[in-house]
Amino acid sequence: MKLALVGIGKIARDQHVPALTASPDWDLAATVSRHGTVEGVEAFSDIAAMLEARPDIGTVSLCLPPVPRFEAAQAVLRAGRHLMLEKPPGATLAEVHVLRDMAAAQGVSLYATWHSRRAHGVARARAWLAGREIREGRVIWREDVRKWHPGQDWIFEAGGMGVFDPGINAASILTGILPRPLRLIAAEIEVPANRQAPIAARLEFDGNIRADLDFREEGPQVWDMEFATDGGHLALRNGGNKLEIDGKSVAGDDQVMGSEYAALYADMADLVRNGASDVDLAPMVLVADAFMLGRRITAPPFHF
Repeated sequence: MKLALVGIGKIARDQHVPALTASPDWDLAATVSRHGTVEGVEAFSDIAAMLEARPDIGTVSLCLPPVPRFEAAQAVLRAGRHLMLEKPPGATLAEVHVLRDMAAAQGVSLYATWHSRRAHGVARARAWLAGREIREGRVIWREDVRKWHPGQDWIFEAGGMGVFDPGINAASILTGILPRPLRLIAAEIEVPANRQAPIAARLEFDGNIRADLDFREEGPQVWDMEFATDGGHLALRNGGNKLEIDGKSVAGDDQVMGSEYAALYADMADLVRNGASDVDLAPMVLVADAFMLGRRITAPPFHF
């Protein structure tokens, strides 16, 4: 099946292009970007021009930042093409509700992706936690924004999400593995004096689960979560790619990463073939609740 990739930035080059190149389901037939291209692939700078020139391309994958993504997503759906969205699926929940309704009306597939849910240890963690009582949970999600988003000022603008850009990955795992819905009950968000989006956050959920998110980690990058249950201790490390039960590794390792996007594109192929959509907004609801409920703390100015 032919697919167009929109927004050729770091995440597209690092993850989407390799996954598409190796995919048995997809042919990367066009790109749309103001700044980047993929060698050997027809390139456009305007999405409307691509949609008009390439009616043979039935699916579009959007890798644009969340704020400008909505207009492009609407254009894709109006043109009757299937649509895959990089996380988060929109700048607001209302936007994604609109896109979901448009996709249903057009009879096309819409996939709001959460790549961390496709990490190596996540499915087994969900199965292990099913039926167990969680007594305590802890999430530590700390990374260096200068390493992962060098010079990308948009991430600290209104709608850019700041530390919740990676933090929503943790939320996607939490909402994907826990045997019950999760509710935020308290939050603190640290916003640099010269920015609009948070650089750190501390979250408290019902069920004695807490999360520490930080974009200022200059040492080893940490993407871990641990749960004490009535049937033992579970830990997911390396962004969900390593699963430990009672201190012993049972799936993945500290080095395994990068296959999540191959799984996402396989999912998208299944959705298109079956005429289905997958638009789970639970991770985005938790982040929205953090902005609504969070106590704001002014942090020192941040500069790339």
